[in-house]
Amino acid sequence: MVMLLPFRTLGGLFCLAAAIVACHAPVLSGAPPAVRNPHLPPGQADHGWPFVRGANFDGRSPETHLADEWPVNGPPVLWTRPLGQGYSSFVAWGDRVATQYQTLAGQYVLCLNADTGETLWRHWYDWPYEPAGVYPGPRATPTYVDGWLYFASPSGFIGCLDAQTGTRRWAVNVVERFHGEGAGFGYSCSPTVIADKVVLPVGGRGASIVALDSASGSLVWKAGDDAASYTPAYPIRFRERALILGYLQNALVAHDLESGKLLWRRELSSGYDEHSAWPIYAEPHVWISGPFQAGSELLELTDDPSQPIRRVRHSALMSNDIFSSVLVDGAIYGFDLREAQAKTHRTSRGQFRCIDFLSGEEYWSNGDAKIRRAESSDAREAVVGHATVIVADGKLILLNDTGELILARATTERYEELARTAVLSGEICWTQPALHRGRLFVRNQCQAACIYLGDLKLLEPPIHRSALTTADIPQTPYVDIAGMMLGVEPEYAFDIPSRAWLWRWYVTSLVGVLGGSYAVVTALRYMRPELLTPTRARVMFWILAFVAGALGTTVLSVQFNDFIFTWPVSLFVAFQALVWRVDLKAKVLVGERSWRTLGVAAGFLIVCVAYFLICRRLSLVFEWAFLCGFAGAAPFSLAGKFWLQNRRWTWLWEMVATAGAFTGFFWLSALVLLVR
Repeated sequence: MVMLLPFRTLGGLFCLAAAIVACHAPVLSGAPPAVRNPHLPPGQADHGWPFVRGANFDGRSPETHLADEWPVNGPPVLWTRPLGQGYSSFVAWGDRVATQYQTLAGQYVLCLNADTGETLWRHWYDWPYEPAGVYPGPRATPTYVDGWLYFASPSGFIGCLDAQTGTRRWAVNVVERFHGEGAGFGYSCSPTVIADKVVLPVGGRGASIVALDSASGSLVWKAGDDAASYTPAYPIRFRERALILGYLQNALVAHDLESGKLLWRRELSSGYDEHSAWPIYAEPHVWISGPFQAGSELLELTDDPSQPIRRVRHSALMSNDIFSSVLVDGAIYGFDLREAQAKTHRTSRGQFRCIDFLSGEEYWSNGDAKIRRAESSDAREAVVGHATVIVADGKLILLNDTGELILARATTERYEELARTAVLSGEICWTQPALHRGRLFVRNQCQAACIYLGDLKLLEPPIHRSALTTADIPQTPYVDIAGMMLGVEPEYAFDIPSRAWLWRWYVTSLVGVLGGSYAVVTALRYMRPELLTPTRARVMFWILAFVAGALGTTVLSVQFNDFIFTWPVSLFVAFQALVWRVDLKAKVLVGERSWRTLGVAAGFLIVCVAYFLICRRLSLVFEWAFLCGFAGAAPFSLAGKFWLQNRRWTWLWEMVATAGAFTGFFWLSALVLLVR
């Protein structure tokens, strides 16, 4: 099991530690800088990519002259560099880009030269956020407006920096100040800066959405009582009036931008819910989509005070979670998630679709079927997968969660793929790219890269033959660890296991794993008593139980088509080995026996750490509870070791004590889960 850790756990921590000096590490650069933007139409102002979704909050760029195909080795790479943990995207303006990340030393806003990847400045603002957790690092993306950078931390700390130097202008923690709720996985809303205001969903009582002065951070207005979620505030205009849409935990709301007055509220759900994907607005229609297989909904804004918003339609198609869809010429392009939530430990399942904005009619879908590529007459696999999408020059620029960059035609006729290359493979990638001056800025939890997607004739100075390509980016093949280790996954990995599940796990572990191991060893003892002494039989039993517990989750889950969790048996066996090995009467830890004891203790710690990290890698976030149950096993384990040794039928009494110890271990762990 330890060999699997580098894929996201120990490897992620290694990348995190290495990134402490990443800002001073050499940058792999393959091209000299450019000085202008030839990719915009004549007269088009160069607004860059100042927000997480671009200049117009819609995932679209006005840039043109993007290449229709890429070389065999992929498009040119201007630079690549190490980077720490975080889900923040890039924002770009002029010759600069900025993002957020963290190392073991803390969280930072980082500003780079857009053409070389060299560090211009970095600003420390907090200690690292859950560095060994399922979702480590900052989630929000900075926002650039008129020479200032605005950022948000997972704790709700909002700040404004001088974009030229990184000097702090002001800062405030909105979650603490306004008692925000609804962002249990960390505050993720990128600051929306418009009309000299920083508008933020917060989720506090009387402060569901707040607006701060962009120059000072002082409060301009606050309004609403709904809990927030993970979608940033969305500025729109309806009948020439500036509004703010809030896609909150259980409601969609609209506030007047200037006064903060709540104009209307549409309840969407009750109880726990979450929303991360951006709405799509095309006056007077608002399209929203959510996770948990909720599908999508088209709403219409009206001038009727009694019904300011009404439902046009609802569709089971297009459930968006963390990746937002885009609207192009009346068609929506996006990934339809066909499971409850997106997964950090494997690629998420579903289909990339194109549907009509108004009717919801599907034009095409891309899933498991073989799709004919545009450049070949041969039918071959061209599955998009769970992908974020931005649009420019009539093309879809897709980055799927396994790190493949895909170029496709934005057409309703069929899925037409133009090119594909691996850029960030090896781990699940959730960060949306940013497009500026023909350059695509991408990143994951370990590294960042700048890829040139434009016509090579427009790059000044020109690309040399020795320039880097995506084939030169350090990458490892993606491996689906979950598919290898879990036969059946829990649909809601963050939920507390039901009592029915706990009973099934307990009975399977006690009777199937421990009882089965006992039966096998007992049969061997009677068949070959001269080979299996009591000590050897005990060792064989524990080894067999440990292996069966480690493999049982995979084998039994497949066999019964249900998630059956037997890994706690391996934890229990490691604890039992420690109990049986430790000599409480020993006064000095010296000699061969003591070194063996220390080895067993070290093995116990290694098993616990490996178990925890592998469960984290697989998003089994109830794993910590089974590290709390050893106290429940201790009385029975000690009884089996010291008080039952001289009785008749010692082997049987040891197994009774073992059953009691496992029962105490398991149900104390379950109690911790149920009362947390």
